[in-house]
Amino acid sequence: MKLLNIRHTTRYSYKRPVSFGPHRLMFRPRDSHDIRVVSSGLTIRPQPELRWFHDVFGNSVALAHFSEPAEELFVDSTIVVEHYGADRTDFPLDPTARILPISYSSQEYPDLARAIERHYPDPDKRIDSWARRFLLHSDQTEIWPLLETMTSTIKDEFTYIPREKEGVQTPLHTLDWQSGTCRDYALFMMEALRSLGMAARFITGYLYDPALEGFDNGVVGAGSTHAWVQVYLPGPGWVECDPTNGVIGGTNLIRVGVARDPEQALPLSGSFYGAKEDFIEMTADVTVSSGSPPAPAANAAYR
Repeated sequence: MKLLNIRHTTRYSYKRPVSFGPHRLMFRPRDSHDIRVVSSGLTIRPQPELRWFHDVFGNSVALAHFSEPAEELFVDSTIVVEHYGADRTDFPLDPTARILPISYSSQEYPDLARAIERHYPDPDKRIDSWARRFLLHSDQTEIWPLLETMTSTIKDEFTYIPREKEGVQTPLHTLDWQSGTCRDYALFMMEALRSLGMAARFITGYLYDPALEGFDNGVVGAGSTHAWVQVYLPGPGWVECDPTNGVIGGTNLIRVGVARDPEQALPLSGSFYGAKEDFIEMTADVTVSSGSPPAPAANAAYR
């Protein structure tokens, strides 16, 4: 178990005071047997009226309504979690699900159907072809080697390029360019797994980088929100696959939001009312560390 401290600060700057529409915030990790939220704090300026709810996927979401204009929108989230990350060896497969194709039970299939369904066009079946390179000619392709090889191949063959601009590339663009961000990789791998009849969903959250604290095994994608994939396997259930780092298992991953599609799992989204040229910039900073919790911003509201 590791005690991890997460600080996520976002700042929108404007040339003159603007009014803000409702903003949707998804920062709080999903409490589970492997992640427990110890404490959390949230500071927002200008101060909004907050309403908390669970969305259709069970994610913890805050909806902020603002009544006063401002030249800046500032959001500072501080969270402390107990993290029990699992690695590949912690996921024993059901004996009936070791070989492709996976056959989901009649009880599970109705709930998994939308996660199996393809979401993006692939008229020439190019993603299908890419995914099928991992199948054995003997028709005895084992699940674990396939997942391990696909996850590591994306890391090794694609070029990771950080991008602050919102949005996600289509899977075909990621395949064409052989590059992208963590969220592009996650969406691409989801569609590849779905082409093989496997249920997959998009995960947004945070990534702990041991290298920042002097350890050898560094990771790619820390310093901002991170994205990866969960694939549903009979036996272990939802299993984490991080194609950015070529890793299976959630040793350094902190889940915040799960969704069928990346657009359903944005950490912060909303609108402002003013001229387009009023907007100056958006900056975001994420730190995940072990040890003493970070000091919260002034007037933090704890929940």
